[in-house]
Amino acid sequence: MIDFGYTLTRDRQFDYDRGDLRYYRLVRSLEPSIDLCIGCGSCSATCSAAQFTNLNIRKLHTVIRRGDTTSIKAGLRKCMFCGKCQLVCPRGVNLRNLILALNRAIEQLG
Repeated sequence: MIDFGYTLTRDRQFDYDRGDLRYYRLVRSLEPSIDLCIGCGSCSATCSAAQFTNLNIRKLHTVIRRGDTTSIKAGLRKCMFCGKCQLVCPRGVNLRNLILALNRAIEQLG
């Protein structure tokens, strides 16, 4: 086979029907303001922990809504609960309570 100098990338589309939405449903029952999030990224831009680690609250939110629960635990442990994210949120999402709800969901659902 001829090497043209490039490789094919893995397909990045996500099948929403195969996602595990139990986490999202439980978190939504504990913190209903999760539905207000528009994914603007203000929380991630002001996060103190994100400056030193790879914590991204917006990414965690997206992962939960998709039902992809493989990378949730590692991200949650890095949050310092400083509250900066909650102060800058234009939609008023209670992000500190959201992180706590995600921790509870992981404890309950494994």
